[in-house]
Amino acid sequence: MFWGPANHDEFTKGIQHAINQVAPHGIFTGDNIFTFGRNLSFLDDKKFITAFTKHVETDVEKAIIWRINILCWAANQSLRIKGDFVECACYKGISARIVCDYVEFDKSDKNYYLYDLFEHSADMEHHSMPEHSADLYSQVKQRFNDLPQVHITQGAVPDVLHQVSPEKIAFLHLDLNNSAAELGALELLFDRVSTGGIIILDDYGWLAYRAQKEAEDPFFEKHGYRVLELPTGQGLVIK
Repeated sequence: MFWGPANHDEFTKGIQHAINQVAPHGIFTGDNIFTFGRNLSFLDDKKFITAFTKHVETDVEKAIIWRINILCWAANQSLRIKGDFVECACYKGISARIVCDYVEFDKSDKNYYLYDLFEHSADMEHHSMPEHSADLYSQVKQRFNDLPQVHITQGAVPDVLHQVSPEKIAFLHLDLNNSAAELGALELLFDRVSTGGIIILDDYGWLAYRAQKEAEDPFFEKHGYRVLELPTGQGLVIK
């Protein structure tokens, strides 16, 4: 699963040709990543693979396995940090559900706050996703019906954060596809992130969402931080 090639078939043939030139181990292709000679340790993490395979539903979700593993790592690290977990926007709740299973969130004393519009109209600045619908909110609530400490809120970020949001945050995941919304979320929530808390910016390294990087870099620099751009396209900040 790659995004952007003018001719996907020819691009895939090229990738396969390159693969044929290297040892047949340690290769990863997908999510606009092609790498070889790597340990790919997350593929040997049985707990992660069990959680991942239980919940992924589409080829896109399968392709972003490396991104989801980054989230699981960050969430696991954040268990020892004071504060709750926050994700804006959660869409179908797939990655958050994998995180919950991986870190055994049901055994945690933390809360997990998930936000999304769940529906989309043509006048919205961000683009629609395939499963945005009037039913998505109830479907996501059903996905977490066994985890009462997961709170799902429908509304526009950052406005809805004034109504429902934690005072202390250990793990913050932003995936809003919208620079104004992400900056608004950071302006409201950054000071609530505990020392050692982890922030993951899903869109930070993607050219299609460069407006978010251009808005977020000055914000973090003003606070004395620099975002680490990961090969997955995510941005990482440890407060």
